[in-house]
Amino acid sequence: MIDLDYIIVGSGIAGVCFSEFALKNEKKIVVFENESQPSSRVAAGLYNPVVLKRFSEVWKAKEQLELAMLFYTKIEENLSVKINFKVPIYRKFASIEEQNNWFQAADKPNLSSFLSTSILSNSFQYVNAPLGYGEVLNTGYVDIKLLVSRYAAFLEEKRILIKESFDYSKIKFLDNEVVYNQYKTKHIIFAEGFGMHSNPFFNELPLDGTKGELLLIKAKDLKVDVTIKSSVFILPIGNDFYKVGATYDWVDKTNLPTKEGKDELIEKLEEVINCEYEIIEHLAGVRPTVKDRRPLVGTHFENKNFHVLNGLGTRGVMLGPFLAKQLFDNIENNKPLEKEIDVDRFYKKRG
Repeated sequence: MIDLDYIIVGSGIAGVCFSEFALKNEKKIVVFENESQPSSRVAAGLYNPVVLKRFSEVWKAKEQLELAMLFYTKIEENLSVKINFKVPIYRKFASIEEQNNWFQAADKPNLSSFLSTSILSNSFQYVNAPLGYGEVLNTGYVDIKLLVSRYAAFLEEKRILIKESFDYSKIKFLDNEVVYNQYKTKHIIFAEGFGMHSNPFFNELPLDGTKGELLLIKAKDLKVDVTIKSSVFILPIGNDFYKVGATYDWVDKTNLPTKEGKDELIEKLEEVINCEYEIIEHLAGVRPTVKDRRPLVGTHFENKNFHVLNGLGTRGVMLGPFLAKQLFDNIENNKPLEKEIDVDRFYKKRG
């Protein structure tokens, strides 16, 4: 029997973040991954402290960003890989009213460090932006596909990655621990994304799924070196390649790209740019979202060996390190979770 501190189920962005905190604290872990949930691998990986639809601050934005930047820098150093790219976001203005709303938001203390107070004129020949842009500061993207694949290779080297589906029926209870195959552990962390619907311990939690589709395009003439945010985002990733996204579908829960999604992205893209481009790839994944727009983090109401780390939605790059640290500190040091993310908010409704 092999004694562990943690079994971690899932190695997307949530599983990677928790694994890293556990290993840095010298905990013994194994990670299960069956690659059934591709949302981390197809995500654009943008991080942005502002809700650009309403010009409001993302919940706990400063704390999330500060921790995330340290976290990804350490990962880059440890794995000798470049994954964090600091790229400004230019929010394209659609009206004078939006410009005015931008200035009002930029005057607010909690947003002043994130929103530039200058309106930038359009300097990109093939972008339609007659009213210019507002610049969002402290933004960029993490290459999540590269992060997840390199971290998996790192776990494999340590012989603690198990490439198979986790079988919930094989869990056996032993005093204050649980046994799974040859492993005995104190805690199981379920970081399964949309796959949580198959988990008999946590599938009653209100995890929704929001399907997102995006395009990878090549546009030799576009020459844009910032992320343009309009009805879609256009994210430059080098060598004239751009990611274009994303759609939001609350009905279709498959990971298959659709003609409807592709057509929507093309229509919105062509409202923003007016040069030739080639579609290289069309990707889709189901984001793990929650109706109250807050993640699902915490411990099962009956079995204290089981914990959930889920519901990162569209902001996994910023949320991942913050939530993983919250959960780790909660388990190891009994430090209370932020009430907005704690699954107790749903368990208490059970009466």
